[in-house]
Amino acid sequence: MSENTELVTRNEGPGELVHRLPVAAPAVDIYENEHEILLHADMPGVVKDDIAINIDNGKMTLSGFRRLQSTGASAWREFTDTEYRRTFSVPQSIDIAKVHAEIKDGVLRLHLPKSDAAKPRQIEITAG
Repeated sequence: MSENTELVTRNEGPGELVHRLPVAAPAVDIYENEHEILLHADMPGVVKDDIAINIDNGKMTLSGFRRLQSTGASAWREFTDTEYRRTFSVPQSIDIAKVHAEIKDGVLRLHLPKSDAAKPRQIEITAG
């Protein structure tokens, strides 16, 4: 998982608080068959309400936030709130209106159905 840090600023009263939020690119597997492109993105700890999928102008952006609940004082901490984000090019053959997704066990499954015009078809030959 590649990792970089992005600077995020929030206004807090008269001063400004600067908070570093790690950004990680989720590991992704992409499968294609004659009906759809199926994308699996590894986003552990992310819940459905914290995921956004945007498709615009041939680009698809996946983003999700992992928010950790901590109780008590931590003696050692390596897990933090994290943003997962990745952008892909989307072929014009995808039927955007039929795209759907589900998340289970930390894996986002994104179904990108192909339009009927993009699906292979058999041409019947008649004898003349």
